[in-house]
Amino acid sequence: MHKVPPQTMTDTESASPIGRTQRRLLRRIYNGRTVPIIADGKDFLTYKAAIKYLEALEPDARDVVYEEMKASAKHGKAPSAQF
Repeated sequence: MHKVPPQTMTDTESASPIGRTQRRLLRRIYNGRTVPIIADGKDFLTYKAAIKYLEALEPDARDVVYEEMKASAKHGKAPSAQF
């Protein structure tokens, strides 16, 4: 009988500066999104785009942008366009 090894993080997850809890929340926020989230003056429609941008930031800036993403998702809307 073969034992199933415990599930482990992938190499990209373990090398990422973004924690598992943050990744899970971001996946939920961006799942099926049709309206982009505005954070740090940029719009993010997909989880992959958000993670890629966050990983490129310094730790302090990353925390600020992550909080902006959470707040924007919590309010459920992007800033309105000015005409």
